[in-house]
Amino acid sequence: MHMKPLFIFSLPRSGSTLLQYILAAHSKISTVSEPWILLPFVYALKEEGSYSEFVHKAMVRAFSDFCEELPNGRKDYFDELSVFALRLYSKACQCESEYFLDKTPRYHLIVEEIIKMFPNGKFIFLWRNPLSIVASMMKSWAGGKWKLYSTKIDLYNGLLNLTDSFSRHNRRCIAIRYEDLIVNTENECRKICSYLEIPYSSTIIEDYKKVNRKGKKGDQFGFNEYQSLSDKSLEKWKFTLNNPIRVLFARRYLNWIGEKRLCLMGYELNELLGTLNNIPVCMRFVFSDIYRIIGGLGYSFLEPVIIRDKLKLLPNIWKIHAHR
Repeated sequence: MHMKPLFIFSLPRSGSTLLQYILAAHSKISTVSEPWILLPFVYALKEEGSYSEFVHKAMVRAFSDFCEELPNGRKDYFDELSVFALRLYSKACQCESEYFLDKTPRYHLIVEEIIKMFPNGKFIFLWRNPLSIVASMMKSWAGGKWKLYSTKIDLYNGLLNLTDSFSRHNRRCIAIRYEDLIVNTENECRKICSYLEIPYSSTIIEDYKKVNRKGKKGDQFGFNEYQSLSDKSLEKWKFTLNNPIRVLFARRYLNWIGEKRLCLMGYELNELLGTLNNIPVCMRFVFSDIYRIIGGLGYSFLEPVIIRDKLKLLPNIWKIHAHR
């Protein structure tokens, strides 16, 4: 198969959809909205992180036993999984394409496995100001209200996975900042094309607006804003993280990420903290945020979505089962 896999690794709300559209405008790159195909197959060997009707942990143990009987153990499984994925990617490719681009935001959960699985793959790490990501999550997914308890897996586990993997494999990867992509689009696109060893085409910066990306997944909220590239989006987070509760969270989050990880991503801790401290603070949403933070603790521990699904089975109580 002449086609090579190309992955964008990022947190949700990092501008990955914009980058995907720009790259999809290149004749050598094919893509669909968000495949997600590798997640369940990698999680087949992960005991934690998945609920199922068939007891996920038991399945993982049985599957692990099976893999131990293979000549090369788990390596044989992941080798076959990569072949399987490449065949599917090839079927979704246009004939002249050299790359199939898989942009699945929650691949941050399995980034290490993917990099090891595809020795000939190409990997773009897309970073964005963490405060912009937090604000965009609140604005796009919760109408500006506090709902960060539902995205902790992204903000914490995801960021750790991405920075750790990039640190290990930076010689095989390329890093792009969203801010640079917006402000200096041509330069960043040239860097990516050079990394992919394909000719740069100046038309992709305009033609990305015409791309018909197949599939329903992806950023349905922000793409209309990308019809014209503007640096106005870089300052929007200041109008969302502008009450005492949110400023406190943002400050704690930046300190949790730490100077070393932020530097790896291309940001300065003191600079971000300084900008945060200079934001005019208002009291909008303060009481709502406190209420939602307390509610979020209950949401995290009680998992109401699962309880809701169980309640739907009443009065057929014999159908209610325990998730694992």
